[in-house]
Amino acid sequence: MRFVLVSSNQRKIDELVLLLKPEFDIEVRKFEYPELKLDDPCEISMAAAKMLASRLCKPVIVEDSGFFIQSLNGFPGTCTKYVHTRIGNDGLLRVMKGVKSRACFYRSAVAVCSPGSAPLCFFGEEEGRVAEKASGVKGWGQDAIFIPKGKKKTYGELGHSGFHLFRQRAVERLKAYFASRRK
Repeated sequence: MRFVLVSSNQRKIDELVLLLKPEFDIEVRKFEYPELKLDDPCEISMAAAKMLASRLCKPVIVEDSGFFIQSLNGFPGTCTKYVHTRIGNDGLLRVMKGVKSRACFYRSAVAVCSPGSAPLCFFGEEEGRVAEKASGVKGWGQDAIFIPKGKKKTYGELGHSGFHLFRQRAVERLKAYFASRRK
């Protein structure tokens, strides 16, 4: 099956192409598009996929993700990019100063849609905790402050074999869905 992958984030494009091939034929279009400001990344990615499928007249795939800190009621959530460009990881760590409960999770929502059809969403999560200080230069975004469950180092220190586990889980669900439909 062929999809147009739309994103303005080259790192996300590279990661998704790696995860989607060879099962899917991917055409990449790198540009920004309007996104709804909602708490649920599935709602955001499905709305974007529906709009882009109609606009491009082709089946599309988009991904939205967020970084959710439980003691901050899910902040920054789907506003991760906005918060990162405004206060960065140092700002998030200042907000977390003195907070004992550091549980957090990443959530990825991969949506697909063909023109005139309803969008489908597949999500993946990865639990972890917010580090006390930023560490490591691998990855991007909150990778320097996210310690995956069962690990002692941040994603920024560990790297992640070319992809993030939460995004991989979402793509695996998408692949399983389409594999089951081919039977």
